[in-house]
Amino acid sequence: MVPQGAAPGRAASRPVVLVGMMGSGKSTVGRRLAARLHRRFIDADRMLEERCGVPISTVFELEGEEGFRRREAALLDELTQLPSIVLATGGGVVMRADNRRLLAERALVVFLQASLADLWQRLRRDRTRPLLQTGDPRERIAELLALREPLYLGIAQLTVVSARQPVDQLVTDIIGRLPEEIRAETRAD
Repeated sequence: MVPQGAAPGRAASRPVVLVGMMGSGKSTVGRRLAARLHRRFIDADRMLEERCGVPISTVFELEGEEGFRRREAALLDELTQLPSIVLATGGGVVMRADNRRLLAERALVVFLQASLADLWQRLRRDRTRPLLQTGDPRERIAELLALREPLYLGIAQLTVVSARQPVDQLVTDIIGRLPEEIRAETRAD
């Protein structure tokens, strides 16, 4: 299950990348998955904020979504070259074809799939996400989900429903479905 273009022998150390909608649990699941796999966890949105010195909402304000997406693409290119990490991406990372290509070539991609009802339940009180600053945030989530879900499914090697099961159970499910060379890391103690 080595991605096309990947170096032989690199399969065990290739990044495990979580994709999915905002609110699907990428950061929470990613942290726990990294701990169980003995890997470094990186949250791409948090790293982008650290590098810019401002919240993502400010980047959106100053540079628009396109400026943010340019920064996100450059960071993704850098991060997907790191070995043995678990990376939580931003929900819109799949909107650029180049990002999808990088993910497909360099990483094992896990799609955390969530329904509109679950996403709305998790996000309805969130006032920090720039793309939800509209008159009807639930409708905006529905639009984004319809647009992005086929793209997530198109690059994911694993799809896991991140419904209302406990995070540790979700992580165990993901680990059980990973290729053996990556699962072996959990037994490396």
